[in-house]
Amino acid sequence: MLRFLPLVLVCATWNCASRGAGSSSRFAELPLAEVARLDRQRTLIAGLVKQRYGARSLTKTTSDLQFLQRLLDDHAFSKTQTYELQSLGVAFGDVLASELGLRWMLITDEYGTDPTLRFGNTTIQINALTMVSKRVERGDAVNLATLVKQSRDALAKARGAGW
Repeated sequence: MLRFLPLVLVCATWNCASRGAGSSSRFAELPLAEVARLDRQRTLIAGLVKQRYGARSLTKTTSDLQFLQRLLDDHAFSKTQTYELQSLGVAFGDVLASELGLRWMLITDEYGTDPTLRFGNTTIQINALTMVSKRVERGDAVNLATLVKQSRDALAKARGAGW
């Protein structure tokens, strides 16, 4: 149970969805079908960013945040456009992955099987796919730079706790 407590803290900080990576959770490499799905979602967001803002491409770095934030601020997607919002979550997750040393993995747990960002070989995960969409669907303001900072701070705490 001791290993589970930091995960709850981290997920509460990141609002990683209501799932935890307990002892019944299994991580696996992303199968090709999931890689292809995430790539389609990245392409959707990259195309919209190019069309609306003239950006050549997304770089999976913090320089993408300005465009992803503009999509949110411009209300490019309504709260009912879950697929599109989750696509934005994939692009945001790519930024988190590159900036925080996370990697896309597949998690299977009591809630199902989904892509997630995993911290090293720990059970700490960030469900970037829904991190943005759940906030937008609730009507919350979303500041991606703040989410990156909160994620970085929570990971630093987890590292300091021996993860």
